[in-house]
Amino acid sequence: MQYIVVIDYNMGNLHSVSKALERVAEPEGFRVKVSNDRGVISRASAIVFPGVGAFGKGMENLKSFGLADVLKERVKERVPFLGICLGLQLLFTESEEHGSFKGLDILAGEVIGFSKGVKVPHMGWNRVEHIEEEEINKGSGLFRNILDRDYFYFVHSYFVLPDDKDIIIAKVDYGNSIAAAVNKDNIYGVQFHPEKSGDSGIALFSNFVEIVKGG
Repeated sequence: MQYIVVIDYNMGNLHSVSKALERVAEPEGFRVKVSNDRGVISRASAIVFPGVGAFGKGMENLKSFGLADVLKERVKERVPFLGICLGLQLLFTESEEHGSFKGLDILAGEVIGFSKGVKVPHMGWNRVEHIEEEEINKGSGLFRNILDRDYFYFVHSYFVLPDDKDIIIAKVDYGNSIAAAVNKDNIYGVQFHPEKSGDSGIALFSNFVEIVKGG
């Protein structure tokens, strides 16, 4: 049976992510494996890259497990890839969180903190505005059958600022309008936590599985 791997680098809510993903992946013929084994990752049909915590520690753990290169290789092989929260942020070039840290540089841009005047962290339910044009078949498919401005659950103190604004497929308003989701080719990323977002989060995971099936 084909499988989707959830990356374990000691920075994610792995149980919740894997259980939510199993609900929609297994009926479609995909097992879900939680692993940091390079061989398992290199054979997966798709990759889910979760994360909770600080950017610098995330990169340190990736390097200690020897995972940075294999993740980059799989992206180049156009394997469907979904980054969640810190897993989204680590895809970018650099972060200013607690210093200056280099990321995986798979997507060009930086990770920055919120401006003064908003409560940090951004925690709880917030509306996500889609800016895809799925009605004319231009969307990524990640938000298919999910209502515009539906609620998703956020927990973060920093957010991504892509160099290419065209990769932003959804936004959230928190002080300013910021990226809630991105897509470039086979790479997808969300700042919120689908595994904590109820039916809408399950629908997003289901849409990712459909993308995997089509890929």
